[in-house]
Amino acid sequence: CALAAFKLRRPVRMYLDRKTDMIMAGGRHPMKVKYSVGFKSDGKLTALYIDLRMNAGISPDLSPLMPGSTIGALKKYNWGALAFDIKLCKTNVSSKSAMRAPGDVQGSFIAEVIIEHVASVLAANPNAIRRKNLHSVESLTKFYGDAAGDAPTYSLVDIFDKLASSSEYRSRAEAVEWFNGGSRWKKRGISCVPITYEVSLRPTPGKVSILNDGSIAVEVGGVELGQGLYTKVKQMTAFGLGELCPDADGLLGKVRVIQVDSLSMIQSGFTGGSTTSETSCEAVRQSCAALVERLKPIKEGLEAKSSAAVPWSSLIAQAKMASVNLSAHAFWTPDPAFVKYLNYGAAVSEVEIDVLTGATTILRSDLVYDCGQSLNPAVD
Repeated sequence: CALAAFKLRRPVRMYLDRKTDMIMAGGRHPMKVKYSVGFKSDGKLTALYIDLRMNAGISPDLSPLMPGSTIGALKKYNWGALAFDIKLCKTNVSSKSAMRAPGDVQGSFIAEVIIEHVASVLAANPNAIRRKNLHSVESLTKFYGDAAGDAPTYSLVDIFDKLASSSEYRSRAEAVEWFNGGSRWKKRGISCVPITYEVSLRPTPGKVSILNDGSIAVEVGGVELGQGLYTKVKQMTAFGLGELCPDADGLLGKVRVIQVDSLSMIQSGFTGGSTTSETSCEAVRQSCAALVERLKPIKEGLEAKSSAAVPWSSLIAQAKMASVNLSAHAFWTPDPAFVKYLNYGAAVSEVEIDVLTGATTILRSDLVYDCGQSLNPAVD
């Protein structure tokens, strides 16, 4: 726009449809990586040195946070000795923003390129190299520290074995070989990739308010962007207040989540890192616990006068007359001993490439992941 306006000496407006805009401005941080890797003849890795340059663009954005997540994803394998040098490079192109595992995707890709390289040199099956270099519980603790957690929570080996050793994977790999032997201009590949994703819990606010008509307004710092945050928050509210209401399912319909701003929820922070749902829900649960403590004496008093269950509307009406505070705010902070933890997953993807045009098509992806105890399996 600026160049056209300068050349034409008149105002210029550029209109882009969303797809074109994403092609121009979207994408992930480009990185240039040089590496030296040591390994034994049986494929066991012994050492890795990474020299990484990241194109951070013209403005910092969240680029300074990305080296940590990039190395965090790369550490999913036991490299033996690991050293790295990462530099953020200021350039004259637009900066990429941070959305959906920024840096983690690149780190995982770098790790897989190195694994494939080692397998190629040894003329070995890449999956065999991957499996041999997955962490033990001891090495996982050395690479990830306290985030590694207890031994029973380390499920990556089981997840990887479940996919890579399945008869269906072997038959699909054979079908890929058969296809490539008879196709000149289109080729297929299949790969099984493990993932280790480190998340960090952070302090999060929540507020639950019961209105005079019995409806419930909930405020949390997180933003709903398709991850099901509001659904989980509503369910947590109904769960937290459930012991006060004989019809817990009906209570869910009374809950609505209000989109907050930085004034009504001053310590809301950001939405990201795959922990906003759980921290927001815990703040809501604590808010509900405070309301239950205030309303329980009212409920017990009404129950003493009547043998029937106390309707929700009657309880709230009585609480209002008794001048009970029907709004509770909580600011949940994580236990210092449990601020970080690891999630594990693996995926088998089958891809077809047109070697003339470079066009790629994902034919199928099978994913298995361990996210612990889910807040809502249907949403997750």
